[in-house]
Amino acid sequence: MPVMLKAAVELLNPQPGAVIVDGTVGLAGHSLAIVERLGNTGRLIAIDQDAAALKIAAERLTAFAERCLFAQGNFSRLKELLAGLCIASVDGILLDIGVSSLQLDDYARGFNVRQEGPLEMRMDPSQGQTASDLVNRLSEREIEQIIREYGEERHSRRIARAIVQQRERQPIITTRELSLLILRCVGPRGRQDRIHPATRTFQALRIAVNRELEVLTEGLAQGYAVLRPQGRFVVIGFHSLEDRIVKNTFRAWGDNGMARALTKKPLRPSPEEIENNHRSRSARLRAVERI
Repeated sequence: MPVMLKAAVELLNPQPGAVIVDGTVGLAGHSLAIVERLGNTGRLIAIDQDAAALKIAAERLTAFAERCLFAQGNFSRLKELLAGLCIASVDGILLDIGVSSLQLDDYARGFNVRQEGPLEMRMDPSQGQTASDLVNRLSEREIEQIIREYGEERHSRRIARAIVQQRERQPIITTRELSLLILRCVGPRGRQDRIHPATRTFQALRIAVNRELEVLTEGLAQGYAVLRPQGRFVVIGFHSLEDRIVKNTFRAWGDNGMARALTKKPLRPSPEEIENNHRSRSARLRAVERI
């Protein structure tokens, strides 16, 4: 179920003949709604760093194959990916940031705090270090900093210390091992939170593994560079760290006369959408138009 589908497509405003980038195509939920509006002469550029997601997206977009171009890679390399498709500029960009349902529901990917799986968390399994690498190799101070800054976890110091003590006995290699360790750290009061007590730590490790904040900053800059005048940039984020980067970047573009805001404040999903799709509950949507 694509998050905030109606608002995202309306603000993106794809027109017949336009070239639109879905920089995080996932399972093509947003792309299916976009490509219908492009007509026979329009083009959808579907990008994802996850090869498994890109394969599924291509299958779901088969009926519109003549309108679609696909590229595997991170949206922080947008100019390079577009150049590989012989495209210099586009009319609209959509980014739906963060972990996808496909990744969350595949326990072997290691994103799900409630299910047993390897402590992986790479969105592109062929690149970089895993979450297990981080918790078993970084210093206690480095682990504490990641959990505090990226997870905004108040028990970060206690959790980091427990991780280091545990790995001295044996490496931490599964999601369950880390989740149970955190449950022991937070105590009964922490377990009464509305979210799983390990959620913030898992989020922090995922952000660190995938360099999500650096990637977002670079992706916004590259996106603006390839966006035509009157082109639109729509971003859906899911936590405050992402939203802060998007908000500050869009505001700076506005202050410098580079873009105009299409959303004064971040749009949020309706109560009905949250009821039908619980994973949409923390979504924030912002949009601008290049001047």
